[in-house]
Amino acid sequence: MQFQLVELSIWIVAICLVAAFLAGFVDAVAGGGGLIQLPVLLWTFPSVPLASILGTNKAVSIVGTSTAANTYRKQIQVNAKLLLPMMSMAFIGSIFGALLATNVSRAMFEPIILVILIAVGFFTLLRPDFGKLESKREASPFLAPLVGLAIGFYDGLIGPGTGMFLLFSLVTVIGTSFLGASAVAKFVNVATNLAALIIFIPGGHVLWGVAALMAPANLLGGYLGARTALDRGSSFVRLVFLAMLVALIVRLAVTI
Repeated sequence: MQFQLVELSIWIVAICLVAAFLAGFVDAVAGGGGLIQLPVLLWTFPSVPLASILGTNKAVSIVGTSTAANTYRKQIQVNAKLLLPMMSMAFIGSIFGALLATNVSRAMFEPIILVILIAVGFFTLLRPDFGKLESKREASPFLAPLVGLAIGFYDGLIGPGTGMFLLFSLVTVIGTSFLGASAVAKFVNVATNLAALIIFIPGGHVLWGVAALMAPANLLGGYLGARTALDRGSSFVRLVFLAMLVALIVRLAVTI
């Protein structure tokens, strides 16, 4: 394992702390925290290899995600028969996605993802009651693992918007409310982040000093975000989901 040293100024530290807090908060509510944290890391450390930026982002994110998952767990009963297979397959999918990412250009996938995101946005907007309440439908026991595998693979291969895709998939395919889906998504995100770190840490692709500074801010953001979502309910989660969806669509449209 290698340790990389970077020069930190007070301004860089302040910017990274704010970004980590906001990312933790947004990610705990509806996903999309990577849209805040990852660009800030890329901007503040322009000479650091991309793999190290990605590894550092995961090392910070897993702290806030784990905190949010634990906060949700205390308030929302999560079906273990749904969650455990989904987490396991998401873990496997993320490893394979991360391995493939070293050999395949992500640029070829971005136009496809952009079209899917726009379709998801329109679907959610045109159905005001979508995801407000739990559905009573009986989902196939194979659906949750398949969703976990696909989302995990996407997170390892591409990354941005993983939490939002999880929310949408859980609401549409499994029939969860937005609030319930947000709780499940945090546990699945812990699995995908851990899988990615299994790839990044042995290669020395984590800036541990930066991660140690940002992790407490991300933790606080994750806790407050989960508490806010629990207090405000599914309507609030849906609103934040749509806002982050628009932000991701704009980001992809500009970079393609």
